[in-house]
Amino acid sequence: MKITRQQTETGQSGESRAPSLVFPANSGEPARRSRRPRLAVNLPLLLLSLMAVVSLFPLYWLFVSALTPSQYSLKMPPDLFPVHASFENFQRLFQYTPVFKWMSNSLLIALSVTAFHVLFDTMAGYGFAKKRFAGSKALFWIILATLMVPFQVKLVPVFKMVTTLGLADSFWGVVLPSFADVFGIFLMKQYLQTIPSELIEAAYVDGASELRIFWQLIIPLAAPAIAALSIFSFVGSWNSFLWPLIVLRSGDKYTLPVGIATIQGEFSQDWGVIMAGGAIAVIPMTIFFLLFQRYFLEGVRTGALKG
Repeated sequence: MKITRQQTETGQSGESRAPSLVFPANSGEPARRSRRPRLAVNLPLLLLSLMAVVSLFPLYWLFVSALTPSQYSLKMPPDLFPVHASFENFQRLFQYTPVFKWMSNSLLIALSVTAFHVLFDTMAGYGFAKKRFAGSKALFWIILATLMVPFQVKLVPVFKMVTTLGLADSFWGVVLPSFADVFGIFLMKQYLQTIPSELIEAAYVDGASELRIFWQLIIPLAAPAIAALSIFSFVGSWNSFLWPLIVLRSGDKYTLPVGIATIQGEFSQDWGVIMAGGAIAVIPMTIFFLLFQRYFLEGVRTGALKG
């Protein structure tokens, strides 16, 4: 605190004014204020970076194990970096297993399931979002309620249906129960509700048919949601293990997850080859996601905020 004396001034009353006290501004307050916003920005960024490292570490460990020869795969403590890196595991995987045949089977099934999901889920979502018919709301909630039923409960009746139709040990037996997906219908309905109904009415006025409206108007406008649905469908079908394992019986028709599972022996397990197969299985999913990443994020954000 700094005390200054001002000159005494005499007024009409003859009284003098008291000395004034001058308090300098607190120089530490602006620094504290500047540190608080910086901390508020850096702390969430630090937490997100930590979560990203934790989430990506299993993927990193998968590739490290795939590049580690078998004699070093069970080393304790394990190496965090591929010190003895080699492609020995990949060579043995390609040499002793029909991995390319498994990959082509998985790709065919995943693309087929994705195409059917995009078509039928979008059609159903458009119907529930923009069409009004008797019992539409009740039917939608009934369909949505089936999400609470686990797949294991439906496994036996669906398998009996596939067997009765003669589709066991065929790709159609894997694809047929996945023609439509409840989550996909819900996602497309929530997104299509954000499209103004005036656009559809204007198309009707111009004489457009229902099929033309759906193909030339709804499909382009729903591109972000379709991209998100495609990623969900492709990744889910590519990673599917239980249903292809039950339906497919021939080794040349196995999908990649089922084929990798057959590498494990009854009394021994070649972890290097198994990890190499897992690394091969991750690559198509990563490429598919990177291709549609922008549309995927846009579709999820718009569907979540405007739905």
